Amino acid sequence: MNAIVGYVVALGCIFGAYIVHGGNMSVIIHALPTELMAIFGGALGAFVVGNQSKTLKATMKTIPQMFKGSKYTKARYMELMALLYDILQKVRKEGLMSIEKDVEDPHNSALFKKYPTVGSDHHVVEFITDYLRMMVSGNLNAHEIESLMDNEIDTHHHEGFQAVSAVNKLAGALPAFGIVAAVLGVVNTMGSVGQPPAVLGGMIGSALVGTFLGILLAYAVFEPIGGVLEQKLDEGTKEFQCVKTVLLASMQGYAPQIAVEFGRKVLYSTERPTFAEMEAHVKGKK
Repeated sequence: MNAIVGYVVALGCIFGAYIVHGGNMSVIIHALPTELMAIFGGALGAFVVGNQSKTLKATMKTIPQMFKGSKYTKARYMELMALLYDILQKVRKEGLMSIEKDVEDPHNSALFKKYPTVGSDHHVVEFITDYLRMMVSGNLNAHEIESLMDNEIDTHHHEGFQAVSAVNKLAGALPAFGIVAAVLGVVNTMGSVGQPPAVLGGMIGSALVGTFLGILLAYAVFEPIGGVLEQKLDEGTKEFQCVKTVLLASMQGYAPQIAVEFGRKVLYSTERPTFAEMEAHVKGKK
């Protein structure tokens, strides 16, 4: 919804100001098809050439997410904390081997089924169970697991950033393709210098529409897309960091309630529950 409202405001104000100053929309509308073909055609071709197939697929899959609200809400984080608290409580009371079945088959685990929002997220469940499995095996210490977690989180962030980088590069190239379209229009105009001034003026105006569209599409359309996608990627990374903090605190001997508090403190303030909210929630989910 924010994206739609933002686009309406941006485009409405830009074209509204043009009309208020006496601009003729017919000039832009007349030049629009050919200028867009030159700009989008050139940009799309360069986009395909400049990115691997996996990056192209990831970008196409990621862009629609900008029109969806963030899934990383306070309620989701509270559910995640309650899940981790329950797991650690079970470990504290019954030992590490008591969660072996939960780790090996989380889809049929009563613990994970109790929290459907987080339990249905394949990436989060896999991250949790992978490191719980290492904890059960007992072959790695906290420092080794922390290093491995950091590497995995960095890899996840870098992989997700490839789509963001591709969109940002596309945004950066659009003004140049707008200039290319404008130059083609000027070349066409120079080939018609014998025409009356009114005709030449219209042709020059149409050529300049290319520069205008290239800049408009870059900074009012595609660069905001890259910005939103980067923010969403950071939110996803923050969830992994939260899980990492809780599990490492547990490995270092802290009680489940304290370990969950460690995880709560790494969250962004806009989604971070208070200590009282977190305590009441995890204990109420028993």
